[in-house]
Amino acid sequence: MSHVDLSRYSFTGGESAAPIEDLTRLSHDDQETLVYAGIDVHDKKVSGAFMQLNHAGVHCHTQQEGLEIMGIQQALALYDGLPQHYWKILSPEKDEFTRMAHDHLNGGYFIRARKGVKVEAPVQSCMFIKGDHAGQSIHNIVIVEEGAEVHILGGCATAHDAREAAHLGITEYYVEKGGKLTFTMIHNWTDSTTVRPRSCGVVAEGGVFCNNYILLKPVADLQMYPTLKLNGRGAVARFNSVLVAPSGSHVDSGNRIELNAPDTRGEIISRTLTTGGTVINRGFIGASAVPAKGHLECKGLILGGGRIHAIPELDSCIDGVELSHEAAVGKIAQEEIEYLMARGLDEDEATSTIVRGFLNVDIMGLPEPLKKAMDRQISKLESAKVM
Repeated sequence: MSHVDLSRYSFTGGESAAPIEDLTRLSHDDQETLVYAGIDVHDKKVSGAFMQLNHAGVHCHTQQEGLEIMGIQQALALYDGLPQHYWKILSPEKDEFTRMAHDHLNGGYFIRARKGVKVEAPVQSCMFIKGDHAGQSIHNIVIVEEGAEVHILGGCATAHDAREAAHLGITEYYVEKGGKLTFTMIHNWTDSTTVRPRSCGVVAEGGVFCNNYILLKPVADLQMYPTLKLNGRGAVARFNSVLVAPSGSHVDSGNRIELNAPDTRGEIISRTLTTGGTVINRGFIGASAVPAKGHLECKGLILGGGRIHAIPELDSCIDGVELSHEAAVGKIAQEEIEYLMARGLDEDEATSTIVRGFLNVDIMGLPEPLKKAMDRQISKLESAKVM
């Protein structure tokens, strides 16, 4: 992990930024930036929304009974410090980034789906950074109570004209018995942004956690390794990741699943593509109970240079565990391009078609404006040279 000098960034000031009641009043450039982070400010079908701008929460609302959304500071004050959830599955002493987030908390959100509540429309959450040398350290807590279901569409973005920004994001997830959480995270940083998320989740008996992650835009330096602990019988976890690293980007990303109870299942599926940047693609599934099943699949595509380093890990020391992995790194085969060209596509169109099929963001059930934005971004990759 590369060293980050946190003293270069400002983690104070702007805590009392004016609320933004109507997100459609944001500038056109900001709205366009947010679309590429999964946030459509014109979408009226969401169940609720939260926005953090630098060091302050500026927008928060909920439209469904049984769904709580508020700033983390408000939740800490309202619920006596959230003693069962705040810094319970992550330690402030993990590294310098957790210490900074603990000592200089800028904000973050608290989202809870109450027992038995089925939240049908997505909840939008957005972490937005504007200004030069801005540092953002936030702490999020998500609780899905027994039998509840919710889909959170989380976007993180840096304004296009911001320079030298840093984002430290702490997130703790709690999925209680029979609950289901789908969390889709889309990052739209800039090529001068340093990003250090730290997240962990626990899933109780019969709970399901589906985590989708998309990164298609440049980022200077990103390092993250979210962990899910399946602590209840029959719990299920799935990670789906789509990563693109243009030239100048350094991405160290992975997922970890711990199968700690009988009848648990975990799956990690990642697709990485480099057009000149570096990707370290990690994956870990460990089992300490039986029966348990896990599958890890990490595939990388090199398009126009760059480096992909895949590190799949499986770990168990007991009988009756079924763990498997599949890993591959390579380039587009020339015969694949020639096959499509023989059917009327030119070389760029053939490359774009192959790349789109390889990344396959359709599996994540994205809103239509975001799907169109992702498709436009993927189409730009056709200009890269095939090695």
